Amino acid sequence: MTTTLRPTGPERRAEDGARSRSYDICVNGRPVGGVRLATDGRFGPSAGRIEELAVHGPDRRRGRGTVAALASEEVLRGWGCRRVEASVPADAVPALRLAAALGYTERNRNMAKELSELPALPAGSELRPLGAAEYPQWLESRRAGYARAWEEQGVPPGEAGRRSEADHAELLPDGPGTAGTALRVLVHDGVDVGTLWVAHTGPRWEGGWVLDVEVAPEHRGRGHGRTLMLAAERECLAAGVRTLGLNVFTANTPALRLYESLGYRPTVHHLYKPLL
Repeated sequence: MTTTLRPTGPERRAEDGARSRSYDICVNGRPVGGVRLATDGRFGPSAGRIEELAVHGPDRRRGRGTVAALASEEVLRGWGCRRVEASVPADAVPALRLAAALGYTERNRNMAKELSELPALPAGSELRPLGAAEYPQWLESRRAGYARAWEEQGVPPGEAGRRSEADHAELLPDGPGTAGTALRVLVHDGVDVGTLWVAHTGPRWEGGWVLDVEVAPEHRGRGHGRTLMLAAERECLAAGVRTLGLNVFTANTPALRLYESLGYRPTVHHLYKPLL
């Protein structure tokens, strides 16, 4: 039997070079599933994305998904893409196995935790609001770090800087007074040792979300990162929010281990693969 992709409609193109198209997954001309392909808006037209790929129940476990994924990569190569991105829910075990078999690598993952009891902070640790006078320097540091993270993923420096500025403007429209947002400084034994940015609500997620945790270099390795995460949970519970999520890069082993030890579990794996 022959598995192919058959377009379900015309390709869509935008002035910035973005492209997208949907296909039926067909076996001998019979639809057995579907796939949606697009260029990835975060990285520009050189990166493609498998946005959806599904094989209907009776045709699963017959290799249809594998062939469809490989055919999708060929389409993206034809678009001039040099890599392909995909996001897979953590509970989609067969899809994760397929991605691993096809050479996809995890870049980062979303994690979440259901909150219940209000955690206590270690002795000597307390939180205070980030002051208005401190905010500009903190914001500039966060913008710069965020832009560097995009540059490390292949985004040109100028575009990375613009994206960082736009995202921070969206998420902090009123600075430290932004509704649904807590900017805090961790003080331990009278010394400022780190900062926390957590949102109780937001335009891109449900529940609470940890946007930034930073421990000053000279104070690292002393458990302050854990304290900041406990503080984030306290902020959410005080706001009536019972779920807290975050994003972590897979290569950041210390952070990943910390979140796992606190009970955070993966919800979505973000994968990529070079298209040679």
